[in-house]
Amino acid sequence: MKKIVNGVRYDTNKMTLIGEASANCNPGDFQYWEAGLYVSPRSGRYCLAGRGGPMSRFSQSVGQNQWSGGEDLIPMGRSDALEWAEEHLDTEEVEEFFGDDIEDA
Repeated sequence: MKKIVNGVRYDTNKMTLIGEASANCNPGDFQYWEAGLYVSPRSGRYCLAGRGGPMSRFSQSVGQNQWSGGEDLIPMGRSDALEWAEEHLDTEEVEEFFGDDIEDA
């Protein structure tokens, strides 16, 4: 998936996939989503690329108070990417890509 946001081109084919997750529901549900968290090896920028139903973060407006499922690429800062990774990915994936931001208890 490709998208230009604020003069920056994001291309998931050239980025490193950190991990993927999906909603724990049927793909036909309005809240269903599936997404991958990516980082650019060149610039260190993060993005979330995915698709989902009309009640997901990937929904698309199709009229006044009307929504449809869709797909999107959403740029993220490192802290937001870490937060998403902690919530949706395995510990090993989080440690591999965000190890410097994690401290022991």
